[in-house]
Amino acid sequence: MSAPAPSPSTSTATRIVIAGAGPAAQALVAQLDRARFTGTITVLSNRDDTPNELLELALLPQVSVRFGQPASHIDAVNRTVATADGMEFAYDQLVIATGSTPVANPVDGAAQCLSYATIDDAPRIAKGVQKVARELGRRPVGILVGTGAAAGQAEAVLRAKGVRPIRTTARPAAVIPAVVSGASASRVAASAVVFEDGSSMTGDLVVLAEERVSRDGLAASAGLQTAAGGGIVISRDYRTSVPGIWAIGDAAAFDGVRLGLLVAAASAAGACATQLLTAAAEAPALQAA
Repeated sequence: MSAPAPSPSTSTATRIVIAGAGPAAQALVAQLDRARFTGTITVLSNRDDTPNELLELALLPQVSVRFGQPASHIDAVNRTVATADGMEFAYDQLVIATGSTPVANPVDGAAQCLSYATIDDAPRIAKGVQKVARELGRRPVGILVGTGAAAGQAEAVLRAKGVRPIRTTARPAAVIPAVVSGASASRVAASAVVFEDGSSMTGDLVVLAEERVSRDGLAASAGLQTAAGGGIVISRDYRTSVPGIWAIGDAAAFDGVRLGLLVAAASAAGACATQLLTAAAEAPALQAA
């Protein structure tokens, strides 16, 4: 285990800590690297595995990825973040990118479905639809499961790609894989859903767009304002209600809506990176004043 990060008095380089290691966090690190950020970046991941995307980030000289060390508490006064195993990291700027989680347990067979949680899922669904359409040689019929904004966005994506969506708000008990023979056996989507009462719906593909909630548990320890429906409240420049703390991705909420439903992860990361770089450049002048 590594030693705790140095205190503010022993280091002049800007220290950015990112709580979370999903797509938004990864995009932010990449943006800061492209901008030649000269400080240090510590990524606190709740994942015990080491996906290639995170391993690539960990190879950057200014980046330290702490696998299996999720942030558990923020001391906003002293600007430190504690992890679940008792490590403590000092920060100059903290970005919360802990994402969201499904409200309900996964539907049996959900891994074989297309899913829609944020607008970043739109290109993947479009690609899946095109593949199914090529295999069928016709316009696909899609079963869309879900309610709320995510389901509405998913329906718009399906219609834009020529799918005839059949929408249900009833949660299925299971999804059924497509039965495809020959060279088309690589179908990427399930084709039917079965409900608790034994009834079923059949189509050419299934898209799940179920309700999710922001992982905003860190907000309470830092005194951050949260939205009524969940999510850390941010301004247009991704600032939270506490100085030095920012939020991006599905952990954040703007105007009461999960940020992932409003802004793509790469776009949010780019804008937040600009703000962080500006804050880092202004810090020496503020300290000297």
